[in-house]
Amino acid sequence: MKAASDIIDEIFENFEQSRIFRDREKLLPDYIPEVLPHRENEIKRLAMILAPSLRGEKPNNAFIYGLTGTGKTAVTRFVLKKLSEKAGRKGIKITPIYINIRRRDTPYRVIADIAEAIGLRVPFTGLSVGEVYKRVLTKLDRRPGVYIIVLDEIDFLVRRHGDDLLYKLTRINEDLKRSRVSLIGITNSTTLIDSLDPRVKSSLGEEEIVFPPYNAEQLKDILEERAREAFYDGVLDPDVIPLCAALAAREHGDARRALDLLRVSGELAERKGDRRVTRTHVLQARIEIERDRVAEVIKTLPLHGKLVLASIAIVSRGRGKATTGEVYDEYRKLVKMLGLEEVTFRRVSGIIAELDMLGIIRARTISRGRYGKTRIIELAADPEAINGVLVKDLALEEISGYLEAGISGKGHSLR
Repeated sequence: MKAASDIIDEIFENFEQSRIFRDREKLLPDYIPEVLPHRENEIKRLAMILAPSLRGEKPNNAFIYGLTGTGKTAVTRFVLKKLSEKAGRKGIKITPIYINIRRRDTPYRVIADIAEAIGLRVPFTGLSVGEVYKRVLTKLDRRPGVYIIVLDEIDFLVRRHGDDLLYKLTRINEDLKRSRVSLIGITNSTTLIDSLDPRVKSSLGEEEIVFPPYNAEQLKDILEERAREAFYDGVLDPDVIPLCAALAAREHGDARRALDLLRVSGELAERKGDRRVTRTHVLQARIEIERDRVAEVIKTLPLHGKLVLASIAIVSRGRGKATTGEVYDEYRKLVKMLGLEEVTFRRVSGIIAELDMLGIIRARTISRGRYGKTRIIELAADPEAINGVLVKDLALEEISGYLEAGISGKGHSLR
């Protein structure tokens, strides 16, 4: 029997030189390629919006819409990269500031990140948003130039904390004398801007760009472009890229999903010691990604979001669907078991809408004639994957047995 250290050494030696990947990082989400197929029009439009900054002028604010994986972030970062390079060659002061709101989802962290991006250090906590904002204003006017602030996944901030910070940022130029600030909001929600304060809406939505979903052929072009950089010649079976493209096209033309499928397929082949990536690897990768995606989303949910999701999973088991009223009744039962204070029916409806947007569930409103309308809710993710995350959640430890029985049907349900 091999010693543990020998096993580890053997694994590391096998991975020192990949026989599959030439450069795996070319398939990662944060890589910005030099070629973005089928986004030429959107690149041109955003470049034209931002071009006045090269004259030291403030560009119009822009709002960018599109479903997940339609290239919004990649195009924005690509254009800003080229703009920065051009400004550097001309000696013009242009500072792009990119913030992913999902990772920094409080107004304080967002304004603190802006502060840090311009060289202003602020404590992790302890100051008010207003105080940090004042310090940012002072610092900006000490460093004249054009600042382009990108707020990616801006809907996470608005849904949880309202649009007060956005209002401040859209009015920031009124308080600046020597600098100019332009905002770019990126969102998956086509209805977000309609929910904003009219003053924020008119300022932030000066320019709007809508990114349509990719179709299977377009996704195939994107994957072929990346595969040339990421894989060694001849390691991909001919049907691997078309299959990755077809599977991703079914899910609203998500290029990120397609790239993940291709990357994980290669990783599975590499771990197994296979010399080629095949259709079988793609189908296995699909299962792995779905499990990981569900786990990542559920772990980031607040406690009551997890309880609502658990309620949907329990109520819909067996018949595949549930109504908002049934979910609320089950939610109240879970809250009582944990000794917590319940949120309102309206808030639970809002949580259901958020879960729908995250792709964990599907919710649709149907008419029941003279009985009015009702919302039908179904799980969009594998119940086993949901169950696997929720029953291991420390905050739900007291009811893990109930969840295990109710969601998966294993053992005797306590209901």
